[in-house]
Amino acid sequence: MVSPQPSRPISRAASGTVLAFDFGLKRIGVALGEVLLGKARALTAIRAETNEARFAAVARLIQEWQPAQLVVGLPLTLDGAEHALTARCRRFANQLAGRFGLPVALVDERLTSAAAEEELRDAGLDWRTRKEAVDALAAQHILQDYFDGLA
Repeated sequence: MVSPQPSRPISRAASGTVLAFDFGLKRIGVALGEVLLGKARALTAIRAETNEARFAAVARLIQEWQPAQLVVGLPLTLDGAEHALTARCRRFANQLAGRFGLPVALVDERLTSAAAEEELRDAGLDWRTRKEAVDALAAQHILQDYFDGLA
């Protein structure tokens, strides 16, 4: 888990739903979990061209699931350095916190998309099916890493 975050994460003793996001320029993967269970599951992928449409989709998910916490995957290079998409993810996390008034934690997402792709390939899914599922599964990996890192 990466320590710089827009707000403090909730503790293992707290309860509530958590939504996690694997931010991408074309799609945003979304996963869902419950703090007390500490188990993440893939939910959906948001496919929207504009920021307005993306945040409208996020707003619908927040309305439906009423999360206590949001988590955003923070892309870093393998050696831990930031790159162009890192700043965009930080901005997305800050916008989530500002728009929805919920705590947002950033989690190191290195290799989560690769792990998701491998998992789907091992399940025997063709490339089209993998393309549709990989972002939500990567968000699941991000959220599971968050749960695993809670004290």
